[in-house]
Amino acid sequence: MSKRSLWIGVGTLSILVIAGSVAFLQRPGTVVKEAPQTESPRAPEAVAALGRLRPLGEIRRLAAPISGFGGTPRVSKLLVNEGDTVTRGQVLAVFDSRPQIEADLEALDAQIRTIDTEIPLRRREVARYAEAAKVGAASMVILEEKQNELTLAERKRIELIAERRSLEADLVDSELRSPIDGTVLRLHTRVGERPDGDGVLEVGASQSMEALIEVYESDINRIAVGDPVTLVSENGGFEGRLTGRVERISPQVRQREVLSTNPTGDADARVVEVQVSLDRDSALRVASLAGLKVIARFKTS
Repeated sequence: MSKRSLWIGVGTLSILVIAGSVAFLQRPGTVVKEAPQTESPRAPEAVAALGRLRPLGEIRRLAAPISGFGGTPRVSKLLVNEGDTVTRGQVLAVFDSRPQIEADLEALDAQIRTIDTEIPLRRREVARYAEAAKVGAASMVILEEKQNELTLAERKRIELIAERRSLEADLVDSELRSPIDGTVLRLHTRVGERPDGDGVLEVGASQSMEALIEVYESDINRIAVGDPVTLVSENGGFEGRLTGRVERISPQVRQREVLSTNPTGDADARVVEVQVSLDRDSALRVASLAGLKVIARFKTS
């Protein structure tokens, strides 16, 4: 083979090697890419919500009495505030019907005193006419009239006594008394207002405490019964943290009631009530703080 043919063969082989390398590098799937960096998954953020403390157990909603005209009297005096501790039988409110009932009782007592004076006189009169009738000094017709007058007076006294007992019951109802030892949870009516279907106020037994938290409807799917909860006071009502667990989640969505001190808070937000049972030590720390506003943080999984 000549030297010229040898150089031609070497050149041709070099061109083929270069072309093959380029073609290989341009094939799909052969490009080597840098492996993406994997980020560690972020832990889910805790759900935070506002709520309030309330007694665990018996809660009484106290209503106003019904007046004789089918309506309810107005509140003239309100002797307690939300959060006050009360005892059984303590007067909580006075209604504007009380002065009129007291006046009616005084007038009725005056009538009863009059009739009590009149009845003995009529009895003696009947006895006198009965003796006179025996000897023909008085007619039987007059005697019967005197006896009828005595009967009417005695019947009138019975009616007055029954009316007085009714007024006494109304007088008792003109004051609202606590049926249990406990704490005033909520006032529904103020002085000068006529109570509606919500009654005047709510009283709860204060042997133990729980928290009622209003969770935004957008967050409720991240909370489950049994989740641990920590609570702090929004306004410094107690120091440190309270601990507890989710006891119950309400199935109903409603409008928010516990409002933040932040003026930009959404008062029209829709929330779900979550009942949180406090640990024993935490419940004892806030046993007298019913109605206190708290911030709850739910440790979701």
